[in-house]
Amino acid sequence: MPRTGRGKSRQPGGRIGSWVAFTVALATAPGHAQEVIELTGEDRWLEADFQELYRLGTLGGEEWEQFGMLFDVDFAPGGDLYVLDMQTARLFVVGTDGRLVAELGGKGEGPGEFGYPVATAVMTDGRVVVADASRRGYHVFDRDGEFRRMVRMSGDPSVTTVGFFRALPGADAIIGVPTLAKGVMLTAGAFSGPFEPPTAHAIVRTNFVGEEAETDTIAQAWLPPINYEDMSESLRRNYAPIPTTILPEFSPNLYMGILPDGRLALADSSTYAVKIVEPGRGVTRVLTRPFYPEPMSGRVIRAEKNRRLRRLEDAAAPGDDLTRRRASIENLEFAEEIPAIGGLGTTWDGRIWVLRYGEDPFADGPVDVLTADGRYLGSYPAGATGLPAAFGPDGLIANVETDALGVQTVVVKRLVAR
Repeated sequence: MPRTGRGKSRQPGGRIGSWVAFTVALATAPGHAQEVIELTGEDRWLEADFQELYRLGTLGGEEWEQFGMLFDVDFAPGGDLYVLDMQTARLFVVGTDGRLVAELGGKGEGPGEFGYPVATAVMTDGRVVVADASRRGYHVFDRDGEFRRMVRMSGDPSVTTVGFFRALPGADAIIGVPTLAKGVMLTAGAFSGPFEPPTAHAIVRTNFVGEEAETDTIAQAWLPPINYEDMSESLRRNYAPIPTTILPEFSPNLYMGILPDGRLALADSSTYAVKIVEPGRGVTRVLTRPFYPEPMSGRVIRAEKNRRLRRLEDAAAPGDDLTRRRASIENLEFAEEIPAIGGLGTTWDGRIWVLRYGEDPFADGPVDVLTADGRYLGSYPAGATGLPAAFGPDGLIANVETDALGVQTVVVKRLVAR
């Protein structure tokens, strides 16, 4: 799960708070010992040899690739790329040569048509799942793009929360994190029952075995405590499905990837700790490197506020009254430290990419490459590559770049083996 952006979902607390979160996470799998592997702090630099294959969304591109709002990208086993554009409610299938293969969906209420599509995943057999928040279901297409069925979402129909998810290798299931919501739909019924804010990130497996999805929580990750007490009832209910949106700036996020054998690799605290999670058993191994959170400084706080103010001004229309929004930016709360990890992803061959924060917290740092059994393979230098939005077979990666005007471009590359 790549980093979602600077200044979002980063948890408060000094070094003592981070240590407590780390030890609590280790305690989530009783009955067996967790192996802690301390990796070297000396970087071994890897040569970043990436061959660019194609770009989508350029101003000179085809009409279909002038995306409105990209919500998700994922690779199929054969190397085709699936690109979900929420604004046009279409899922584009792009071949390995960058040419359009098919368009799935489109706005509507008929079979295979989308209302509010927010996430997609390609199964290992080539089937495609698209989560539709407004229709409260998962559209399932076969590997040829033919619509097969709609699987209803389970749970309370008054609150529909769809977070990040990816296919579970070799299974008819996906793994997701609802609290990292990409889409939330609330009805009046959401305000009639008792309010129960989440206290942890639930990692959920969703099985597509019948007409309604079956879900179960296979692990939990740390969610920083949130004070809802000073919020009104309606605000608390609206914010509860996406609790990370109300954390202090630079709080640590939950970053997660799925390994080929179905285990999870995740990071959920300010420390450099990559946890290997086996569903049903919990954390079985922790990989650490001696990189530590940096104290938050007044310079970073001022720089982040100025960045947001500039972005606000750039997006404003003539005559807009920005007084309240400027005040909101000036009143932002910040965590006490900058986390060591800023993102994590897993490749199809089981490697774990860990993005570190750079010396400048507004720029990406190096990307470490680890294995789940506890080996450090090396690091790509800062600026050599970002953390991909999606990994694919045979070294394929996809990055989503956004320019100053908000135009989104998908860049597909291949890591050339040496």
